[in-house]
Amino acid sequence: MAALTTGSFTLPPQKLDPWLGKVQSGSVVAALSNSIPMKFGPGQSMTFDIGEAEYVAEGANKGASTITPTTVTATPFKFHKTVRWTEEVKWADEDDVIDVVEQVLALIQPALSRALDYGVIHGINPTGGAAVAAMTQRLVNTTNVVETDDTPPVKPYTYLDAADTLVLADGYVPRDVALDPSFAAGFSTARGTNSEQKLYPNFQLSTDVSELDGHRASVSRTVGAVGVAATASNLKAIVGDFGAIRWGIQRAIGLELIEYGDPDGGGDLKRNNQVAFRAEVVYGWGIADLNAFAKIENAVADA
Repeated sequence: MAALTTGSFTLPPQKLDPWLGKVQSGSVVAALSNSIPMKFGPGQSMTFDIGEAEYVAEGANKGASTITPTTVTATPFKFHKTVRWTEEVKWADEDDVIDVVEQVLALIQPALSRALDYGVIHGINPTGGAAVAAMTQRLVNTTNVVETDDTPPVKPYTYLDAADTLVLADGYVPRDVALDPSFAAGFSTARGTNSEQKLYPNFQLSTDVSELDGHRASVSRTVGAVGVAATASNLKAIVGDFGAIRWGIQRAIGLELIEYGDPDGGGDLKRNNQVAFRAEVVYGWGIADLNAFAKIENAVADA
């Protein structure tokens, strides 16, 4: 069928634009920090500290104003997801083409969303979980560390308070928190003394932003990367000002139909009577100051 030919699909904006939004909304990094437009390739983002205004008495001279710039280097990283399908999909009539495309995009989107978190938080390849040497800017590199103690009774808010203290001491406001579900559950199930009333009724176990003890909170398994990271991170939460992250999508998503060869190491497509769909995204990110963050981690490795 003509609409399914080898090469990049020209997707209508009503399909691609909402999907790009979903790619962003499936990530705690994207949920807690705004993306910024980026050109392809390494780039720099500037932040400025201009200090405070000067009082000038009547008839007095004005002093100099200082501006302290901070340069954040945003480095591009490409991620892809390739989905194989039986070649019979090519025989669908034109009424089914959009349905096929929607199904493919729905399969690919969650993986590309999680990839942003695995890169920015851990600096790892989501496939295999190995550290990527080029991903030098990662949140786990912060030296602000709070270790949890799982000895009952667990009081998760004490660790959150301790992380807040570290971030505040470095001059930042800890307005945000990204949590692993295993840690977030302690807040979700917390009840008042001799009461069935939830202590944090507005908190949700979702990547969608909700309120947790004065923080903008987002929850995802990408925070701990359990089962993904080759080396256990034991990370339970990242607390801080996620506005210190500069990230964006440098390259628009393309959906490609591949009919020949072995594009993903899964065997020859023709031999297996398959076709492959591939989407790629190039993220760019940089972290203005790791002191804007504190990590909460388990002192004992997860089983």
